[in-house]
Amino acid sequence: MDYSVLEKSSLFSGIPAGELRDDLEAVPHRVQHYDKGETILPLMGEANRVGIILEGRAQAQKPFPNGSQVNVSLRVPGEMIGPAAAFSEGRRYPCDVVAVEACTILMFRREDIMLLMQRDIRILENFATEIASATYMLQQRLELFSYKGIAQKAACWLLIQARQTGKLQIHIPESVSNWAMMLNVSRPSLHRELKALEQEGIIAYSSSVIVIKQPDALQKILGRSFADVHKNPGRRFD
Repeated sequence: MDYSVLEKSSLFSGIPAGELRDDLEAVPHRVQHYDKGETILPLMGEANRVGIILEGRAQAQKPFPNGSQVNVSLRVPGEMIGPAAAFSEGRRYPCDVVAVEACTILMFRREDIMLLMQRDIRILENFATEIASATYMLQQRLELFSYKGIAQKAACWLLIQARQTGKLQIHIPESVSNWAMMLNVSRPSLHRELKALEQEGIIAYSSSVIVIKQPDALQKILGRSFADVHKNPGRRFD
């Protein structure tokens, strides 16, 4: 098992490989493999498992009766899948979690994650942080989905990143295709909007980094001044 990935994971952050190996040897777990397109955790399935991605990427997808679908989050190596659902009162997965490429997952039963947390308080602290962060990110996603236009969604996401990092140089998450998936828009449409913003001098756009040159112009797309938001980082966009 690649302990270097686990050491960097949110659940095992701060735990050296040797100690982590001891923790895992004391608790049942399985390493499972999934092909591209295969469902890892099913919508409304019993939430009795929590996974950590070792290789590949997985997408949480929420389908609707009208045939539409929202891509909720993209998980990469080191990140968890299913923790909030497994410890919720309803114990059902709210989304399908699907392998967007071949995945290797370290899988635990709910009760075994609890044993890990009892064994090492650092794991309990990391788990609590992960759940709190996931809740915060969901609030950000809801804000993002409140906007209809692609330019608005891109502007909102960029300003959220600027607000969180305090920087105007924003790294694109892996690729424009992945970013488009996160925004639930098509890649060509997002690329077109970014190029339009670049032509207007609002951003500088490359394949991996976007530099916000005119934050106020981005904020005007959302109808509020950047300075106001930056002075009040706890406030949400309208």
